[in-house]
Amino acid sequence: MNAIYNIAASALYKRAGGIFGLIFMVGCSALPEPPVRPVLYDFGPGQQVLAAPAVPTPLPALALATADQAGVPEAATAVYYRLAYADDRQLRPYQAARWSEPPPQLLREVLQARLGQRRVILGASGSMASARVDGQPPAVLRVELEEFSQVFTSPTQSAGLVRLRATLTRPSAQGENLLAQRLFIALQPAVSQDAAGGTRAIAQAAGQVAHEVAQWLEQAGY
Repeated sequence: MNAIYNIAASALYKRAGGIFGLIFMVGCSALPEPPVRPVLYDFGPGQQVLAAPAVPTPLPALALATADQAGVPEAATAVYYRLAYADDRQLRPYQAARWSEPPPQLLREVLQARLGQRRVILGASGSMASARVDGQPPAVLRVELEEFSQVFTSPTQSAGLVRLRATLTRPSAQGENLLAQRLFIALQPAVSQDAAGGTRAIAQAAGQVAHEVAQWLEQAGY
């Protein structure tokens, strides 16, 4: 009798163990997978800044204001792209890619690095208040970022696009006097049709724009 009881108990334990094991496996499979962390991109360690010509004469000091961004929230760090061959009016974000900083801040940094190669760059606040260039306050450069995206002209071809509006003013007792204004557009081909290729192309386009802004200021005498 005891033998029959032991056999039955053993079978029951094995069956119960199998059920618990199955429940455990089902429970584990039902657990949500951890979210994928977005890949962070920046402009790299300075390669995007084109070298300035070897001219020893420094240029006048310049105040560089905080960059603004039109159309996209200033705090957004998403990497955007457009499918020009489908609907070029739609701005789409990559789900698993982010900029390390908001694009206006990245753009201001590359502008400061490029312009600072031949002149003193001031913030458009406290440091500018006491600064003087030939007895006048330094000119102020303000930039508005209008486009900062990867544009696909086909599924196999894209480019980084940066478009910004630069405005140069001079502070006075009556306000700010407009000195010059210009729209800059730079387009750089992407080596791969993904976020990695797009961010690299956008960084190169931003470096090109910074170089063109520097040339524009010098040619205008500022």
